[in-house]
Order: sequence, then C-alpha cells, then structure tokens
Amino acid sequence: MQPRNNTGYEGLPALLRNRAERDLLRFITCGSVDDGKSTLLGRMLYDASLVFEDQIEELQSEAHRKGSSQIDYSALLDGLQSERDQGITIDVAYRYFSTEHRNYIIADCPGHEQYTRNMATGASTADLAVILVDARKGVLPQTRRHSYICKLLGVRNFAVAINKMDLVEYSEEIFHSIVQDYDSVCRELNLSNVNYFPVSALKGDNIVSQSASTPWYNGKSLLGFLDSVEITHAVQSFGSFILPVQRVVRAAPDFRGYAGNIASGSVRAGDEITVLPSLEKASIESIVEMTLHGELASLEEAVYPDSVIVTLDRDVDLGRGDFLAHRNTDLPSTESFQAELVWMSTRPLNPGDEVLLKFRERITSARVEAISGRLNLETFLSEPTDALQVNDIGSCTLRLSRALVMQQYSELPELGQFIVIDRMTEMTVGAGMVRETAASETKQFRAERNNLTWHGSSVTGQMRSDLKKHEAFCIWLTGLSGSGKSTLANAIEMELHKMGWHTMLLDGDNVRQGLNRDLGMTAADRTENIRRIGEVARLMVDAGLVVITAFISPFRADRQRVRELFPDRKFIEVFVDAPLEVCSERDPKGLYKKAKAGQIRDFTGIDSPYEQPLEPEIHVATDRNSIADSVRQAKEFIVNRSDYPDKIE
Repeated sequence: MQPRNNTGYEGLPALLRNRAERDLLRFITCGSVDDGKSTLLGRMLYDASLVFEDQIEELQSEAHRKGSSQIDYSALLDGLQSERDQGITIDVAYRYFSTEHRNYIIADCPGHEQYTRNMATGASTADLAVILVDARKGVLPQTRRHSYICKLLGVRNFAVAINKMDLVEYSEEIFHSIVQDYDSVCRELNLSNVNYFPVSALKGDNIVSQSASTPWYNGKSLLGFLDSVEITHAVQSFGSFILPVQRVVRAAPDFRGYAGNIASGSVRAGDEITVLPSLEKASIESIVEMTLHGELASLEEAVYPDSVIVTLDRDVDLGRGDFLAHRNTDLPSTESFQAELVWMSTRPLNPGDEVLLKFRERITSARVEAISGRLNLETFLSEPTDALQVNDIGSCTLRLSRALVMQQYSELPELGQFIVIDRMTEMTVGAGMVRETAASETKQFRAERNNLTWHGSSVTGQMRSDLKKHEAFCIWLTGLSGSGKSTLANAIEMELHKMGWHTMLLDGDNVRQGLNRDLGMTAADRTENIRRIGEVARLMVDAGLVVITAFISPFRADRQRVRELFPDRKFIEVFVDAPLEVCSERDPKGLYKKAKAGQIRDFTGIDSPYEQPLEPEIHVATDRNSIADSVRQAKEFIVNRSDYPDKIE
C-alpha cells in the first residue's frame, strides 16, 4: 500500500515507514477467572521475542525470589499491584506490538463476573476475540456471557484457545469434546468465523509455533492465525457519507473546520451535504488530514473510517455532536428506542428510572419506559423480569428528553451504541446497543421535517450586534434555590444597562408563570423547562441581545445541551455558589422549610440532586462575596471577552 501524499512518511526510516503501513488488528482475550489469559499473552510476547531484556531479567529475578524456575508471564500484562496480589486481571490491560505481518493492539480483559463492565469496554473496539477455555473445566457460564457480549458489540471473528492442555495430558478427546460444546454456543449465537487451538500458555504449546505435544493437531499456531486471518466486519459501511463532528477546529483566524472519524461512506470536495439535526445545506469546500508532523495535508477523497477535518463553503449552525451527511441520506431522529443493555451497577435498573445517556458527544436525560426481559445464559433466550440486576443483559425501552440521530447497531454501529450514566454518582452503569427506533415516531418525524425549511435571514446576528455596538451572548446563572441567582442576575443587567447594552433577563419563576406553566418539577419536566429557555435565549442572542438567565438548572446534561445551542464564546456559565446550609438558612421563599416537611417533592438539594458545574466561565461564592464584588467579577470577564472594547466604559 502506498502512503498518501504529504503524510510525512518521507522523512522516516524505512523500518518505521513499513511498520506504519502494516495492517492493524485489535483483539481481546476473555474467558473465566484463572483461564490463563494474561499468561497466554505474556507467553506470546516472550516467545515472539517482543519483550525487552530488562523486563525478562526482572521476571527472572522475581521468580528466583519466589524459589521458582518458571517466570510469571502474566506479569507482562497485569500491571496493577492489586492484580498481581490477587492473581487476576481487574482492569483492561492494553499492549501494543508488531510482527512482520501486522500491528496489534491487545486488550486483556478481566474474567471475574464483577468486572464485566471492563470486559465490555475492551470488546467495544475489537476486531477479533480470543476466548480462553480451561481444558479441565470446559465451557462455563462466564464463557457464554463473554461470547454473547462480544457478538452484541459487533465482534464477528473468534479464536477459541483451549488452554492448559498440559494438565489434561494433551488429550485429543478432551479437546474435541470442548470444541463440540462451544460449537453449540456458535449455533445459538449464529457465529460462523470461529477457529480452535489446543494450547498451553505456561509451556508455550501452539502459541507462536506448532507443538510436538499435539501431533494430532495440524492447524496453525495462535499467532500464526492472528498474522494471517482476514477480518470480517459485521458492517463495513452504512453506504452514504456520515461524519459525526467531534470537534470544531480553528487552526487559523480564517480557518474553521469540523473534525471527526468518518462513520460511513466516502466524501469528496464539492459534495453537497446536510447538517443534522438542523437540516441546513452546504457543500464540502476542502478535506484535510493531520500528518505525522502535525501539519494539515489536503485530500481529494476520504473514506470510512478515516479521521479528517472538512471545511464548508458557508457558515452553518454546526457544533460538536452534530452530523454531516450526504444531502440525500435519510437519518431520522428519534426520542424513543429499544435497546439491548449490559447492566453493570449493583443498584437494580427498574422501569421509571431516570438516567443519563451518553451517545457519541451528546449527553441527555433518559427514562426507562419498560424492561421486556433478561438473557438466560444457559439458553440464550429472553425471560421475563421486572428489573435488571448487576451483570444482567436485558432488553428495555428508553425515552429521551431530546431527539437524537440514532441508527440500529446492526446497520451502523457508530450510531447505534451508547453508555448509561448514574445521575448521582456519575459512574458508568450500563452499555447498550440500539435494536430498534420507534417506527411510528420516526416516520412521523420524517414526514414533518420534509415539510419544514429553515429560512435564513439576510440580516445576520453579527449585523445586529454591530448595530447595537456590543457583543450578544447568553449569561447563564445556575445554583441552588436561595444562592442569589435572581439578585445577581438583576444586578448584572443593571450594570450592563448603564453601559448602554441591550439586555433581557429571564427568571425561572417568571417563565414558569407563562411559557412553561404546563411543566411540573419532575426530572423530565425540568429538562423540558431548560430546553425551552435555551431555545428562547438562543433566539434573543441572535437578535443581538445580552440574555441573562437565572435558573436552578440542576442537571449538567441539560446545561450542556443549552451550551451546544450557541456558537463558540456565546454562552457564559456562571456558577452562583453557596452551601446548602446557607441557602436553607436564607430560604427567602420558605421552600426549604416546606420541602423538609414533605410538602414539596423533588426539591433540589433536599430530595433531588444538584450537579455543580465542572468548568464554569465564572464562579462566584455568594456566601463569602458581596453582590457588588460578584458583579465586578462578571463585568471584568465580559469586558475581556467583548469584541467592542472601545464601547465599554
């Protein structure tokens, strides 16, 4: 394969250039506890002369200290001291190596049931899975679980290493018995690209070279197979060009590009595209990639799965988490979908639970509408259940607080996978795959959007700001009830008014008496409350106003969604910080007293969480600083950001 033009390879030595051009294979090892996964990989690296001499010396010294003549090959993979002490793999250990034929990335995944989440992480990017089976124990429930998760996450190539053959005297009968057992797993899961290897990780049999201990086996060694296997992907490409935008790149004052990995198809300069979900139209002006020297090089065409930066022929409303697609690509949004979910939390998942869902670069609130069943690992059939317990694999229906551009995992994995995050702990508690989007809703959305056209105005937001002689942006105050948001928002507006700026203040209580009077205080209604305010604020900013909002807005995901409505530097988050006990003492409306008495439910800080901003533009502590000091702090930030310094007094 010839390198692309201007990739920066010309200055590299031939050895590095050849290595960079080799095919890359990502594979994982998984199986039950103590099946010998780490030992197998360590032995493979050792026998293939891919271990540094100082590492070998260290292993030999450690073996000598323990009074053993046999080095511990698993130590090459088990990097955490807790793993060494327990003799098991806890985290996913990644290792990179190369042979004459391929580059490799190994993910050595934990076997213990309680670390299923780590195993799922390793499988999510793998091309091939090496399933280890202890020759003494045969196929176990954890073997079946890992095989199912691999298949669920799109792995379609399997190498079954039947390990510890030395402990069963290299019995051909035992080997074929296990092959027969796993063949039944393959039939149940519809796995076709499966190969079997009789190995001994400790002795090195059939790991790198064929072993004389198994004269009845005529196949390749495990590494020989990995070097030569042709990888079959479940989905090579969806067909049409799709680019999820991961980052807006501004490499120069006059350069604005959109970076990401192409999820499907190919694209050329001049192609007409649609921005999703806004449905704005544009054309690809240029395609560039980053060279090894950190420079941008132009490309005529880019294909799946290239990492590229594209520029457009005109400015559009496009940011991180949006999509670029060929103009005729049909990618409808949906607010409800069915999913297969690997549940990883010790807290059960029940219908009605509110969670956060991370889909690519977006985080949104979601509600569990129903749980239709859990997987029986013995039969691979779904059985009824009221809840998902830790390490269960189940089917459920999720409803989102906002529509997302999603696709069935079987059709386009890049747009069909997500993770579930606990609202309180912010821990990842589940990994899921989209099985089916809500058909009726999708069709309705498609019909409705085909009748809608975004009408751009000849007068832009920048022109309106120029007319008013000041910057337009949204100042979003968030904090607990009683923290001083409304007071500070009013003071900031007064200060900006004195400067001659055009402003509008949106207060939470005021808006709920009009625009949002139909909403309650549930998590879903709070999310919708903030969504509406964000849309109103965006329109006002486009009108050239400085919009100041004062809302508790307790959930980070909701505030992030509002931020994503605005162009860069147009959203200023102000964390109005005061301890809960201070806010409770202030209690200007008597709400804390009512909440503590049980007269108000879902009150933030009492029985509903407040998620503090992680990186606000402005952080004011109203329990320590006066309102005047807080206003000065906000004004200083605004002045430094303004594009009209000559108009600021």
